[in-house]
Amino acid sequence: MNFQKLDYTASYGTFAQLPPSNLPEIAFSGRSNVGKSSLINKLFTKKALARVSSRPGKTVTINFYEADKSWMVDLPGYGYAKTSNKEKMRWAELMEGYFHSERNIPLVVQLLDMRHKPTADDVTMLSFLQETGYDFVVALTKSDKLNKTEFANCLQQMREALPFLPEERIIPFSAKSGDGADALRKVIESYID
Repeated sequence: MNFQKLDYTASYGTFAQLPPSNLPEIAFSGRSNVGKSSLINKLFTKKALARVSSRPGKTVTINFYEADKSWMVDLPGYGYAKTSNKEKMRWAELMEGYFHSERNIPLVVQLLDMRHKPTADDVTMLSFLQETGYDFVVALTKSDKLNKTEFANCLQQMREALPFLPEERIIPFSAKSGDGADALRKVIESYID
């Protein structure tokens, strides 16, 4: 797969707007402000393809990017406390529609902030992925913000919090240094090829 080739296609705010699922879709999921846009930009070596915001809850649509014979799908972040109830309901309908409509989703990249234990929303999302049988990999973002001791401790805590996942499916990632990018690319590639 050519990770240099990724182009923004469109954003969709409701389930009814979603295009047909005619190619494999790698979905990127995580709470607001976990670093989805930064991860996508680093993986595909683009500086500002996916918009990075300092304000959580900015991504409120499902964003489609066309890659080499596949779609990369940036899902809206969950768990932002200042979101209105109406917006939370729209988000839930959008996500349920996306995941329950028999789309071709061979892999979900679930992002967790490495510095913190999984939130209740993270646990809900991980449980959903397990129960529905989606294959997924966990990218532990913001790993560069930890010193060596903190890194080792946090990685151990994450492995204990996710005992159902094989070690190679838990990938520490830094959008700053690119650590973990190659490992994540290999996993994605294995599902596209």
